[in-house]
Amino acid sequence: MFRPALLPMLLLVTIPWAHALSDDEFAVCVDALGDKARAAGIDNNVIREATTGLNLQERVLELDRRQPEFLQTFWQYLDIRVSANRIRNGRAMLDKHRSLLNRVHREFGVPPAYLVALWGLETNFGSYFGNMPVLDSLATLACDPRRSEFFTSEFIEALKIVQGGHIKLTAMEGSWAGAMGHTQFMPSTFNAYAVDYDGNGRIDLWNSLADAFASSAHYLRSMGWNSGQRWGREVRVPDDFGWELAGLETRKHLREWAELGIRRADGGELPIADMEASLLLPAGYRGPAFLVYDNFRVIMRWNTSISYAIAVGHLADRIAGRGELQAQPPTQEVALSREQVKEMQRLLNELGYDSGKPDGIAGRMTRRAVRHYQMAAGLPADGHPDPALLGNLRSRARD
Repeated sequence: MFRPALLPMLLLVTIPWAHALSDDEFAVCVDALGDKARAAGIDNNVIREATTGLNLQERVLELDRRQPEFLQTFWQYLDIRVSANRIRNGRAMLDKHRSLLNRVHREFGVPPAYLVALWGLETNFGSYFGNMPVLDSLATLACDPRRSEFFTSEFIEALKIVQGGHIKLTAMEGSWAGAMGHTQFMPSTFNAYAVDYDGNGRIDLWNSLADAFASSAHYLRSMGWNSGQRWGREVRVPDDFGWELAGLETRKHLREWAELGIRRADGGELPIADMEASLLLPAGYRGPAFLVYDNFRVIMRWNTSISYAIAVGHLADRIAGRGELQAQPPTQEVALSREQVKEMQRLLNELGYDSGKPDGIAGRMTRRAVRHYQMAAGLPADGHPDPALLGNLRSRARD
């Protein structure tokens, strides 16, 4: 699910795109959307009401033409999202809604602290849902060529929500990309996983916390949530560790990680359990280390960012009463700029390490190329792009 509620926290980088939609082009497209909705079984009256007042939202196109990119270090990202204020408010919300959350936990198997953490990260505990007319946003994006097929489908899914009597058209507000309610469900996610938990005959993710919590828990359970496991834990890694083993691609049983010298963050032995984990180093080998379990991967089905998933898990831990991370942030840390990441990608490609088309975003392909370069250069192979690695690549390119 897309997470536009986070956009104010991001540095947005404009991406050039095709010509802007004209009013005439939008009108023709809206007619076509109506035809597609009709073919999908949407009632003519719903289509007529929905399409009559649609407006082209230039602001939506402007935001969609900007590439959101985290130009933050892991520590900066975590400090913003797992702040003392959010922890304090999360604990208050946990106490306030404990009876409802415990009931949802018993039925769906997702502990209350995780639901409160997701709620806190998505809409700051319901304080900001977004104020864009959802159908305007979806129609605008459906009529734009960049992701037309996806948003056409979401537009039709939104009409199904209206046709089902769950919300009136005029009340369907959300993010600029169409995510809605307390935990920011896209329309397709709403129709696939949302539930009427308060039993009033309709699903209301805007005004019913019962529906919002239960729908979120139902989604997580459907994605494979294991009620007997945590998301993961901070760990301590020996100095002579083989850093190339870090990453979601590598899974090992806890006993195997223990044999490699991994310990709990407090120095104690890892728990004895028949389960697999991956080792993550979101700030490189000098930063914090985490063993993450299957539930971490479930959180990444909600949002594919590793940093986001760690923030959810750690915030849930703090809300539940666990302590701070043992690792301490550096006194000075600098994130690579978009242009620096592009330069790194170009240099890696020139040296024969395929990082894909230079786009300034250090995704999995880039991190894999970084790791392979580090291994060949005799560097700690943590796959982490940072200013020191860029300097190393520049020196290599000059030789």
